[in-house]
Amino acid sequence: MRETPPLRLLAQDAQDLAVVAAAVQDAVGKVGDIQFEPKTKRLTFAFNRYRWEAEGKAGSRVRCALQLGGVMRVETRKLRRSPRDAVVELLTLAFEPGEEAPGGVVAMTFAGGGDLRAEVECLDAILADVSGAWPSATMPRHED
Repeated sequence: MRETPPLRLLAQDAQDLAVVAAAVQDAVGKVGDIQFEPKTKRLTFAFNRYRWEAEGKAGSRVRCALQLGGVMRVETRKLRRSPRDAVVELLTLAFEPGEEAPGGVVAMTFAGGGDLRAEVECLDAILADVSGAWPSATMPRHED
């Protein structure tokens, strides 16, 4: 069995973002690892994502970074802000087109009912694995 290479994905439309969403489904991170930089219009997330694409039965995780560019505003609902080491689990993300193309909203849904909405000038998302993989004790499961 060969090693799965690190992911490097670029999303510039809703279809691209669906691929990124599949890769980060069930990613876990700390609230303090979500950073919005209004001056540079960047929103950055650091997560430990489950490697759904990896071969074999043994699961693994890898540290990754997801960055959105052209972010004009960020809103959260029911998303813990403290303590900064509080753990959040990302369930999914999607692009909702705005009234004026190419702008819209990147909507992220977290376990526990929290969400984050990033209003963007256009869809510009980058996902990159930034560490080696390590074994995961459990595979994420979803109730039907």
